[in-house]
Amino acid sequence: MGSELARVLDQVEKDKGIDRAVLVEALESAMLMAAKKKFGTEKEIEAHFNEDLGEIELFQFKTVVEEIDNDDTEIETDAARKLDPDVAVGDSIGIKLDSSEFGRIAAQTAKQVIIQKVRDAERDIIYNEFNVRKGEVVTGTCRRIEKGCLIVDLGRTDAILPAREQIPGESYRPGDRVLGFLIDVQQTPRGPKIVLSRTCPELLIQLFKQEVPEVNEGIVQIKSAAREPGIRAKIAVVSTDSDVDPVGACVGVKGSRVQNVVQELRGEKIDIVPWNEEASRFVCNALAPAEVTKVLIDEHNHSMEIVVADNQLSLAIGRRGQNVKLASMLSGWKLDIVSETRMHKRVEDSKKLLMAIEGMNDTLAQSAYHYGLTVDQLAQADVAQLAQVPGFNEEKATEIKANAATMVSSGKLAEMKKQLLDAEKAAVAAAKTNSDAVFERLKAEVKAHVEKERTEADAPAAEAAETSSEGSKN
Repeated sequence: MGSELARVLDQVEKDKGIDRAVLVEALESAMLMAAKKKFGTEKEIEAHFNEDLGEIELFQFKTVVEEIDNDDTEIETDAARKLDPDVAVGDSIGIKLDSSEFGRIAAQTAKQVIIQKVRDAERDIIYNEFNVRKGEVVTGTCRRIEKGCLIVDLGRTDAILPAREQIPGESYRPGDRVLGFLIDVQQTPRGPKIVLSRTCPELLIQLFKQEVPEVNEGIVQIKSAAREPGIRAKIAVVSTDSDVDPVGACVGVKGSRVQNVVQELRGEKIDIVPWNEEASRFVCNALAPAEVTKVLIDEHNHSMEIVVADNQLSLAIGRRGQNVKLASMLSGWKLDIVSETRMHKRVEDSKKLLMAIEGMNDTLAQSAYHYGLTVDQLAQADVAQLAQVPGFNEEKATEIKANAATMVSSGKLAEMKKQLLDAEKAAVAAAKTNSDAVFERLKAEVKAHVEKERTEADAPAAEAAETSSEGSKN
C-alpha cells in the first residue's frame, strides 16, 4: 500500500506538474480531517507522511500525568512509559493510530480534500505560467461563443476574448484558430481568468516582431503604434543602423512582410511611418500621404495646427477623420487641420482686429501678429516686454496697450468679432447653397440624359411594333 501511494504521488507530480510537497501536504490535511471526523475534534491529532514506509501516519498526542482527568488528552505515567521509557510527567507523547479503521465516509472526505488541493495547485500553476506571459501573443482554438465573448482553448486552460477586444466585423466558429495578445491574467475563485485582445496596438507591434527579424533583433525599433481596429493602423519606426531602411525592412520584398500582418488582422490597412525626433517633422510624416504646408506649434497646450493646401484637406483628415486621429494617437500631440484658405482668412481677421486699435499701423500689426499677440493680450501686456517687439518702443507700447484696453472695455472688440463670425457663417451658408444648386442641376441633367437614352432605345421597338400592326391589317 505504501509503495502504491508513493507511486501515485510520483505519477501525479509528473502528469499534473504539481510539486510533490504540495501533494504530500494535501494528503496530510485530508487524513487529518478524516481522523478528526472519526476520532473526534477534541483530540489532538497530527498527520505525517513517512517517506520510508510511503504512507500517512496518524498520531494522537497526550500529556503525561499521574492521575487522568481527561482520557482524550491525558495518559498515565505507567502507560506512557510502555511507549517511551524516558518520558516524564508533563511531557507530550504521540500515540500512533490505526488508519485502516477509517470508514467509507471518512475515506470519501479524504478523497474530496485531496481533489480540491490538487485542483487549487493546478490553478496556481496555470496562473503563474500565464502571468509571466503577459504581453505575449498566444494562439488557441475557438471552443464556443458566450454572449458575444469567445472562449479560446489554449491547451491547459481556456482564455476569454471579450466582445470589446474583438476586431469589428470578425466572426468565428468553433474550431477556428484564434490569435490574440495576452493583456491580463486574474486569479478568481473559479480559477485563473486569462483575457486576450485583438484590438490593442501592442498586438500590431508583436506581429511585426514575429515577421520582421530586424525588429525582433532591435535593429529597427517601433516607437509607437495606433490602430482603428479592422480599418487602418499606423506604426512609427526608426533604425539604429544607418544602413538599414526601417520602412523597407517592415514592408519586405514586394510587401510580403507587411501583407502577412495585414492578413492576420483581416485586411487592416497599415501605414509605416518614419519616426523623427523633431515633433513637427514626425507629425508631417504621420499625416502622409497628405502634404503639409505649415505647422504651428503650441507647446503649452501640447497641440499643433497643421496647414494644408485646400485640395489636400480631405486627404489629411481622412475618411471619418481616421488619418488625423491616428496621427494624433501616434505622435501624442493634439492636431487641428486647417486649409490654406481658412488660415488666410483667420490671419486677415486677426490683422483687421489689430488694425482697429487706435494708433496701430500695418507694420506694427504685422509684427504683433508674428509674435502671436491679440488685442486681448496687448491690453494686458507688460509695457517693458511689449517694447522688445520689433517696431515698438516704450512710448508706443504704452499707447497701444492703453488703446487696446479701451477697445476691449468699450465692447468694440466683441462687436467686431461677432461681425466677422456672422460674415464667416454667411459665406459658409452661401457656399452650401451654391453646392446644393450645382448638385440639383447635375441631377436634373443626368435624369434628362437617362430619359433620352431610354426613349432612343425604345424607338426601334415601337417602330417595329407599328410595322407589324400595319402588316396584319393588310
